[in-house]
Amino acid sequence: MNLKTTFDGLILKNPLMPASGPLSGDLEKLRFMQTEADVGALVTKTISTKKPKIPKPCIYAGKDYIMNSELWSEHPYQTWLDDFLPALKKDLDRPLIISVGYSKEDMSLLIPKLDPFADAFEISTHYVGTDLSVISDTVKTIRRLTKKPFYMKISPHMADAAAYAKTIKEAGANGVAAINSLGPTMNINLENRAIEYGADDGFVWTSGPAIKNLALATIYKIKQAEPSLTVIGVGGVSKAEDVIAFLLAGASGVQMLSAALLKGKGLYKKIIDDLPKALEKYGFDSIEAVKNTPLKKNVLYEDRLPELIEDKCIECMLCLKTCPYFAITFEDKITFDPEKCFSCGLCVSICPTDAIKMKYVGD
Repeated sequence: MNLKTTFDGLILKNPLMPASGPLSGDLEKLRFMQTEADVGALVTKTISTKKPKIPKPCIYAGKDYIMNSELWSEHPYQTWLDDFLPALKKDLDRPLIISVGYSKEDMSLLIPKLDPFADAFEISTHYVGTDLSVISDTVKTIRRLTKKPFYMKISPHMADAAAYAKTIKEAGANGVAAINSLGPTMNINLENRAIEYGADDGFVWTSGPAIKNLALATIYKIKQAEPSLTVIGVGGVSKAEDVIAFLLAGASGVQMLSAALLKGKGLYKKIIDDLPKALEKYGFDSIEAVKNTPLKKNVLYEDRLPELIEDKCIECMLCLKTCPYFAITFEDKITFDPEKCFSCGLCVSICPTDAIKMKYVGD
């Protein structure tokens, strides 16, 4: 199975990368990503010009999310320039994407210094705000300073993803990394009656599987608005099937961080190992085949009714308990009331054994 993906002159042996963050924050971690995780490209933790002020503890794990008040790299940019990057480049055998933040002034200082080590840049604008003119100026500055590809990381607080994409394309960016973590968010400890894991303002940023659907929608919006832009998908990847979904939405490669914090660092290799079987299951023979497959929109407005597949039903009653229209009863078997059913589809998606499907009323 061919797992290779290419974009903007970069060749990745597989589409999975680490997202910028604590698992790519120094030489040891980046070497782990290359030799043991075997990801397609490396992405550094965001390098900036200032030392971050990070509360401790700073990373909180929920069931399907991570809340993080950690900021950019705790190491000075000079340490990256003098130690980490020269040592890494000696035996680097895949693309290196260097994450840089945040202002135009930061870019003016850092991009020329980092350019000899980078195959591409990812630019974090998490703390810049939503003013597209400021972002445009930043992009234009970067374009003057490097010929390398660079990708602007969009945050969920950017209300108009299409306008963002148009702005950065016109200013000279190659693409978008979508999406950054969601926030501000908050975690409250009831026993202590206190905000937990927050920064001075009490807020943290949320990432992980919980934000996957928002990431998919943002990627799709960007590719619909600006098809020529490269999109690197990030935000919610936790299994091989997620990689395929992100590629179908319009991504050329994907990044993952939070799921590895929830499930363990071995998840990178597991996803890569699982990809061939997942691709085969869904009828693909390569990553490029997924990228070249148009995404269908099966929008229908006709009423449909649920239908029970009796030999799959385990009588857990979850559909009955959750039906918002009180249209499901149990009379020897699960039964659907056509007068009450709204064709909402909740029972189909919530059934743990796929024992319910929808059929047209006229079938």
